[in-house]
Amino acid sequence: MSDMLGLKRWALLGATDDKSKYGYKIFRALEDKGYTVYGINPKYDTIDGIKVYKDINEVPAVVDGINIIVNPKIALASLPAIKEKGIKNLWFQPGSFNDEVIAKAKEMDFNIEIEKCMYVELNK
Repeated sequence: MSDMLGLKRWALLGATDDKSKYGYKIFRALEDKGYTVYGINPKYDTIDGIKVYKDINEVPAVVDGINIIVNPKIALASLPAIKEKGIKNLWFQPGSFNDEVIAKAKEMDFNIEIEKCMYVELNK
């Protein structure tokens, strides 16, 4: 299990109400396991009655980590705002990163997880 799962307040970049997608499954798994989770997706106002934020800057609280489940282009473009928000821990889901994203995240001194899927780890 990743040490990052000890963090209790998460943002989820790419939250969705599509129950077949990991953006929904991880959102629900975090909620169901007692984590505080802030979904981020400009397409939604709420997911299952829980407020969703348009971008990272709208999240009203300090979060310990962010789970990234968007494509690498969006992930790369989001790194400066994540850094500005003071988030240090990034968990990249499979498919959300490429070499350029990881190089930039390391250059910006983030703690990163790229080896594991949060959904799998939460359900161990």
